[in-house]
Amino acid sequence: MADLARELGVSMTTVSRALSDHFSIGPEMKLKVQKLAKKYNYQPNRMASALRKGQSKLLGIIVPYLEGRFFPKVVRGMETAASRAGYNVVICQSNEDLGHERRNIESLLSAQVAGILVSVSRTTDDFRHFEKVRGRGLPLVFFDRTMPGNALNAVVLDDREGGYLATRHLLSQGGRRVAHFGGLQQLTIYRNRYQGYRDALAEAGLPVEEELTHFGDNTEQDGAEAMRRWLALPNPPDAVFAAGDYAALGAMQEAERQGLVVPADMAVGGFSNETFTPIAKPSITTVDQRCDEMGQAAVRLLLEHIDAQAQGLEFASRQLVLRPELIVRESSQRLGRLSPTPEPLADAAVQ
Repeated sequence: MADLARELGVSMTTVSRALSDHFSIGPEMKLKVQKLAKKYNYQPNRMASALRKGQSKLLGIIVPYLEGRFFPKVVRGMETAASRAGYNVVICQSNEDLGHERRNIESLLSAQVAGILVSVSRTTDDFRHFEKVRGRGLPLVFFDRTMPGNALNAVVLDDREGGYLATRHLLSQGGRRVAHFGGLQQLTIYRNRYQGYRDALAEAGLPVEEELTHFGDNTEQDGAEAMRRWLALPNPPDAVFAAGDYAALGAMQEAERQGLVVPADMAVGGFSNETFTPIAKPSITTVDQRCDEMGQAAVRLLLEHIDAQAQGLEFASRQLVLRPELIVRESSQRLGRLSPTPEPLADAAVQ
């Protein structure tokens, strides 16, 4: 802009106003500035302009990681909804690390984003950096993984219902010793999936047996290790519900390595509907988390908060709960047994 002003012999203010079609600049000068800008391929810094006006069109997103299916699909839904509303997004990864998550927050605050969407890392046990965001009055929405408390904006899946549906299905296939591979219990999503498992067992009049539960990372290796331990029991399980598809895959592969047939000898169900689940042999029964809908709903909630602030209105925090979908595949369907059709579920509920 300084180069354009120098060549035309005018001030930078004149150039800036001409480029923004300001009424104080005459048509002749506007034309001169626009022609010279085109000659030198000048592109105005829209972000800097928005920040000067206090009208940032950037949304910050923090995810634990961008691998697998879930978080990439959620982010894609967010980008779709943000773009539709005229916003761009800045994506950060915490890499499941509290310190990194804190730095992500500081970076986004420095970038003066209009709002932040975050799914907390599994190591986060101190939430003061989020309180700092809220203390500044910056709109904040959690998705999937949240901080404790109800006075927050969040979009989550009904993980308890998902755990219940998956376990109930395994029981409907004749399972009577259903084992559970659970994720790390400091995360609400895994605690809720475990509670859904317990709910289904209680409904069937079956006890929760400590020897049939295992908690760890959602990896193939952990799933395989849990299956080795279970198969060494005097009375091993006849079905497994894993709170993640990778653990389900590892458990299924280990069962087959030890000569069992899935699902005839060992029915298996997972959670997340990862991309490999429909093409695995056998294909894996799982719970879909409705990723795209979660991402779009989170952005809509954030934009509602932003709009309310712009109008000077109070915004009451809300939690949107999406209902899970059980996808029944080969890994759990035993010959001659049919799973009952799940009851119709609403798209979303507000709590």
